[in-house]
Amino acid sequence: MDSQLTEAVPRGSPDRVVLPLSPPSGGSLPLAAQEVGRGTGLSSRRRFSCFGDSGCAQYLLFTEIVVFVCVVCFFKIYLALPAKPENISCVYYYRKNLTCTWSPGKETSYTQYRVKRTYSYGNKSENCTTNSSTSENRASCSFFPPTVTNVDNCTIEVEAQNADGVIKSDMTYWNLDAIAKTEPPGILSVKPVLGIKRMVQIKWKRPELAPASSNLKYTLRYRTVNSTRWMEVNFTDDCSNTDQTYNLTGLQAFTEYVIALRCVAEESSFWSAWSQEEMGTSEEEAPYGLDVWRILRPAEADGRRPVWLLWKNARGAPVLENTLGYNIRYFPENNTNLTEAVNTTNRQLELHLGGETYLVSVISYNSLGESPVATLRIPALHEKSFRCIEVVQARLAEDQLVVEWQSSDPKVDTWMVEWFPDLDSEPSAYSWESVSQARNWTIQQDKLKPFWCYNISVYPVLPDQVGEPYSIQAYAKEGFPKEGPVTKVEDIGVQTVTITWKEIPKSQRNGIISNYTIFCQAEDGKEFSKTVNSSMLQYSLESLTRKTSYTVQVMASTSAGGANGTTIKFKTLSISVFEMFLITSLTGGGLLILIILTVAYGLKKPNKLTHLCWPNVPNPAESSIATWRGDDFKDKLNLKEFDDSVNLEEDRILKPYSTPSDLIDKLVVNFENFLEDVSIEETGKSQENILGGEKNEYMTSPYRTEYAPGKSFEESLVSTEIPPRKSQHPCLRMPEGTYSEAKEQLLFSSPSLGPDYFGEEGAPNPYLKNSVTTREFLVSERLPEHTKRSLNATVA
Repeated sequence: MDSQLTEAVPRGSPDRVVLPLSPPSGGSLPLAAQEVGRGTGLSSRRRFSCFGDSGCAQYLLFTEIVVFVCVVCFFKIYLALPAKPENISCVYYYRKNLTCTWSPGKETSYTQYRVKRTYSYGNKSENCTTNSSTSENRASCSFFPPTVTNVDNCTIEVEAQNADGVIKSDMTYWNLDAIAKTEPPGILSVKPVLGIKRMVQIKWKRPELAPASSNLKYTLRYRTVNSTRWMEVNFTDDCSNTDQTYNLTGLQAFTEYVIALRCVAEESSFWSAWSQEEMGTSEEEAPYGLDVWRILRPAEADGRRPVWLLWKNARGAPVLENTLGYNIRYFPENNTNLTEAVNTTNRQLELHLGGETYLVSVISYNSLGESPVATLRIPALHEKSFRCIEVVQARLAEDQLVVEWQSSDPKVDTWMVEWFPDLDSEPSAYSWESVSQARNWTIQQDKLKPFWCYNISVYPVLPDQVGEPYSIQAYAKEGFPKEGPVTKVEDIGVQTVTITWKEIPKSQRNGIISNYTIFCQAEDGKEFSKTVNSSMLQYSLESLTRKTSYTVQVMASTSAGGANGTTIKFKTLSISVFEMFLITSLTGGGLLILIILTVAYGLKKPNKLTHLCWPNVPNPAESSIATWRGDDFKDKLNLKEFDDSVNLEEDRILKPYSTPSDLIDKLVVNFENFLEDVSIEETGKSQENILGGEKNEYMTSPYRTEYAPGKSFEESLVSTEIPPRKSQHPCLRMPEGTYSEAKEQLLFSSPSLGPDYFGEEGAPNPYLKNSVTTREFLVSERLPEHTKRSLNATVA
């Protein structure tokens, strides 16, 4: 048989649910027409029947299950009932109303609540209605007198209804006496009782809206005006009196207190609200006592030392203690006869004591008497204090600063904790507190200024001595520094640099510096950082790039954050000092080795070294200038055809003269100087043939070539004859007499030369002396005859 399709449609629904019905596997089955989903609100448009076929029956069962699941899902989707009200609670405001509240749950549509109350032991009932849109407190409903009485039992049931249906809460049972709540009592006065110390009496009126037949329990709370901590006292009062009183004892003398009351009926569990607060002051009495402390200053030039004496009310003393003044007495420990007394109304006093040990006592007084004596021992100037505190630590715990310490002496169980701002050392800024039988101390953070550094010191205290303190610094609240450290660079190298920075002033830190972070960025954008502890104020950066610009910055950090310092730039070197020193050393060492080798070579071969350092100068005696004649000489001078080896001194002398005649005259003078010292030996002869081997021996000729006054120098020069050289004869010497006579004759016979001429020739020419190896005399034909004879005779 072909597959059939059955459509099931829920009654009352506009939608249709189509359920496909297919036969089991294995072939078609005969189906009998029957009503599917009878009793489930479903109708079938087609009816099938199975004639004894088990497979068909199984198929029909499967179809019914599918239809049932679909119906359940439909009701869940389209029928959203309200949440069941739970946690029902009721309070009976005495003689006012009965109010019940519940937890409504999550609502998806408009919901109306109806509270059904049965009373008079179930004989009567009433309803209270509220809804989720109109009621400010939609989960609350109240019942009012006269149906509500204090002696009754009742039941409460809450019903929630929306468009999809209604749901009810569980039934609850209530005894109105157990849930009754009265009005708070009204305090009439808070006053001290005359003659009774540390007590106040509180008077109040019993609340009117309270069960008359029930006793009331009370709770009284109180605190001092400067405190936020309440203390409570519980008591019960009978119902006979309208006005009630209570004596509050154990208070501080002359202290103002804040008082409040509340009450509850003995059968009930609901307390009334607190009454309006009232204030009262306990009676005054003699001062309670003082805590005394001291601040020791360095000794002055005269040997006396200033001591600041400080005191305050002891712990537990009256807050409003009416003290009229203070009486201070002090004296050396071993001499009570030197007692001095001072009266003051201040709570501090500066004393100037000697170097010995002193005892100080302080007493406060008022109109009722004096306080107990508070004493303090001031140690001698050079007294050594004992030390037992090993370490002190401070930490923050919630809203408190906790200071803890460790001691090596178990006998010490009393300590004095001292604290003051680091920026203020005035005595008025000092605070202190005594700690007994404990090794920790706490203070509220709001009693310390935030971002301020405090110096905290812990002193071990014995009955007759105060030990050496242990001091630390702490902040009640930390922030990031106001400014960063000032940074600079030092010792810039090729790949290293030293970064230094200054400590941030304490007024700018806002906390304890925990570490410093150095940020360094190269010009190519590569950045790196390094963190160091707070004790370091410099750091050396390494592995930098040669000849590269960098930007560096240092950040100081606290527990709250960090602040960056100044930004500076630097550039690494292209060559280091060591490299420069190495290059210089190598160059200098090379030069030194070269010099040593040169000296060694010179010592081994001195002639070659001398020739290299001092080369031979050309011999002027071999110059061709002596062969020049007449016009040919002038032409050569005018054309300046001189050899490059001519002496530079002569060239310098010739340049300033402009006329050719002057230039020629000067040259002639130099030429005559040349003719004056002539070697008598040929240049080719060795030095051993001259004067028996004597080297470089010279003689200055006393004779000058003479020319007539009317003739030019050129003519005289042409007429001069130069005799041939004789290499076989030794150098001739002229007697002194002949030399003087010849020199004198030349002086008078040659007036045109002038006296300067002979003055220049008085000393031998050093140039010729060092360069000429042989010389010979040139005898002019114009010399006087006797002079020639004398010269020839000498030669012969």
